[in-house]
Formats: sequence, structure tokens, C-alpha cells
Amino acid sequence: MDIKAYIESGILELYVAGALSEKENKEVYNLMLQYPEILQEVLDIEAAVIKLTASVSPVKNNEKTLQAIKSHLDLKDKNVKVVKMPRYNWVTYTGWAASVLLTIGLFWTLKQNNKLESEIQIANTQQQLLETQIANSKNSLEEANTLISVLRDNNITKVPLTGQGNFSNTYANVYWDKESNRIFLDAQGLPEPPEGKVYQVWSLTLNPLTPTSLGTIDNFISDNNKIFEIENSNNSEAFGITLEPAGGSETPTMEFLYTLGVVNLG
Repeated sequence: MDIKAYIESGILELYVAGALSEKENKEVYNLMLQYPEILQEVLDIEAAVIKLTASVSPVKNNEKTLQAIKSHLDLKDKNVKVVKMPRYNWVTYTGWAASVLLTIGLFWTLKQNNKLESEIQIANTQQQLLETQIANSKNSLEEANTLISVLRDNNITKVPLTGQGNFSNTYANVYWDKESNRIFLDAQGLPEPPEGKVYQVWSLTLNPLTPTSLGTIDNFISDNNKIFEIENSNNSEAFGITLEPAGGSETPTMEFLYTLGVVNLG
């Protein structure tokens, strides 16, 4: 063991200051019993601290304090001579104590800064979430107002789409605004599509039967209202919705025809 390096490491000063853990205190104590140099160093540090304390204390009873230290270290029957070391003086230990306090202060400041940064980050996240909620609410309100105006417009054609085949429990509604070449699809009656699948909307002419894709509903799951505005410039005679692979299909997959509705031209 390099005793000199161990002494110069500063751990003995921390031992005297009571800043070590219980395990570290025990390790230092065992080394004091094993190595006289370490024991003497601890006694020198204790003496220097006592001298510093005595210099600012009205009661000076160094001998009694040293005897208490020896008793604590179980050195009653040992002839240990305390040698004063010139390099240990009150200036040295004042600086050492200030360093310890400075270190503690730095750790506390760092902890407070981290706590403050965490609180600021949480506040920013909450603000962003609130702004998103406000924006979504605004968009939902605008959509609702638009739909209300559509429903009240006598020029809007409503086309109910009923469930087909194995999907007879599904339904949807198309509100066709011919003047603006758009439809509003209310797809609340459709279940969520399985992974890798999307709903595709079709405009149909019946004679001959010709389907024209109006596009896929890629945001079906994320849209809470399930109302979708879709461009439609076709002379539609019917509308249908099929389940297709992601990206859509060129022609409808008839075995996955979920809903179908014919436009009432009368």
C-alpha cells in the first residue's frame, strides 16, 4: 500500500470531518490500527482542528479533547506521541473547510438547476399539449360548423350507404355538394381497419358499371369525428367503400365491399 499517496488523497481529512460513510469510516479505522503513519496523521489532523476550534472558543481544553479522541480510538494504553507538523496550521484547515463547503454548495446549486430545468421542460410540454388541444378543438369546431351548414343546405344530396354481405352491420352516409364538387363522408359506422389495410371510397356509374376511386382514408383511426371531406367531380350514380391494401387499389375488391348506396336522382 502506498501510504504517502493514501495520506495525500484527503480521505483522512474527510474522516476527521465526519464526511465518510460508515463503511469508509471502518476502513480508515482498520488502516489506523495497521499503519502507525496513518494513525499519526489522523492525530495530527485532529490536533490541528482542535487548535483551530480553540482559537475561536472561549474554553480551551485541548488536553481533555485529545484524551477523548484517544479513548474513542481505543489508545488508552498506548504511548502515542502527538507531533506537531508545521504544515498543518489554521489557515490550511480554514481553506480545507471552505473547499468542503464550496463543494457542497456547488452540488446543491447543480441539483437546484437540474430541478429548475426539469420544471421548465414540463411546463413547456404542458403548454405545447394545451396549444395542440386548442388547435384540435378549433379544427373540430370548424368541421362541425361546416357539416351543420351542409346538413341545412337544401342543395346537398344525402346518400345513405348500407352494409353489404358479411359486413351488413356497417353503414356510412355521403353528403354530396354538387356545386363545390365535394362530398362529406360520415364513416362513423365503419370499424377500424386492420393493420396494413385502408378504406377506399368509390364513385360509381351503373350502366355500364364503372368505379372511379375517390382516394383512400389514411387517417381513419386518428380522426375522432370520422367525417372526411373528399373531392368528387364525377357524375356519380352510387358510392361504395371497400377495404384495400395500404396505398389503395386500381379496382375495388368486391369481397371486401363494406357499404354501398345509390344516389336518388328523383
